[in-house]
Amino acid sequence: MQGNVPRVSIIILNWNGWQDTIECLESIFRNDYPDYQVILVDNGSQDGSMSHIKEWAEGRTVTAPESGELRVFSVPPVSKPISYVEYERSQAETGGSKSDNSARLVLIRTGTNLGFAGGNNIGLRYASVKKDFAYFWLLNNDTVIRPDAITQLVLRMTEKPDAGMCGSKTPYYHHPDRIWSLGGATYNKWLAIPSNIGLNGSFARDISVVQVEDKLDFITGASMMVSRDFLNDVGLLCEKYFLFFEELDWALRGKGRYKLAYAPESVVYHKVHASVGPTGKYRKYNRVAEYYMTRNSIVLTCKFYPFALPIVFPFAVVKYWLKRFALSFVFRNTEED
Repeated sequence: MQGNVPRVSIIILNWNGWQDTIECLESIFRNDYPDYQVILVDNGSQDGSMSHIKEWAEGRTVTAPESGELRVFSVPPVSKPISYVEYERSQAETGGSKSDNSARLVLIRTGTNLGFAGGNNIGLRYASVKKDFAYFWLLNNDTVIRPDAITQLVLRMTEKPDAGMCGSKTPYYHHPDRIWSLGGATYNKWLAIPSNIGLNGSFARDISVVQVEDKLDFITGASMMVSRDFLNDVGLLCEKYFLFFEELDWALRGKGRYKLAYAPESVVYHKVHASVGPTGKYRKYNRVAEYYMTRNSIVLTCKFYPFALPIVFPFAVVKYWLKRFALSFVFRNTEED
């Protein structure tokens, strides 16, 4: 991609995960896209995340993965210092300073955990005030990108001008030969069940862009690029969900006006919290996740598919308690071991 290119805002949400975030940032600042700015929103972390990330940007500490074939995307570290500015939430939501466009990294403190939508919306509000951004890329902090990931997303959005959102090819970080998602997912409105396209398939399997895009009901939030037109027209993420179903809500609100796109050459490796296991802090995470998955499946059904509620509600409740029982069994056996 040469000549004048659309400027991209990369929005990353961090919550008590500075090690993953730094590895993600290392891969981003090694990418080949010529015009972008990284907006890192800290969602009320209590592990000193912002201090660690600032030390990294200033070149005072070096954090890198210990092993693995994906080291090539984040090692050796990019040259430091990396210029940055820092804002509190109130400053960021009004666009910060007019002179911060040259900063490569914008750090924003929310002061509390606002959830996926709330945290990302802080970054979107900041970036949308800057009229030079054409695209906004929401990227999970527990990802590592290939150098051309942004370029390929922008190319696909340019090729498909009626697209408002675009997703990446997303393999598992710990099993890069297996797929977590091809751009996004389908959604069964009668059972309120999302299903990632290509889940657990081979990375090498050849599936056409048209096949994937015909199936897409929404773009998964691990890598989700949206256009300025989409953001201006559809609005921000809905914050009533807090966790899960925000991406589907966003896509449904834009349905009929904007298409969904898939960029197969944009590769983003995702660590996927569930692969870490259900012990320790993930025990609490899994219980919270199950609550919000159940609650939000009902919230979204009431909003978009009220006719399906008599089926969705009892199914969601039964599924919730079955999963709670299964998780308790796993935790109990894990603790005994």
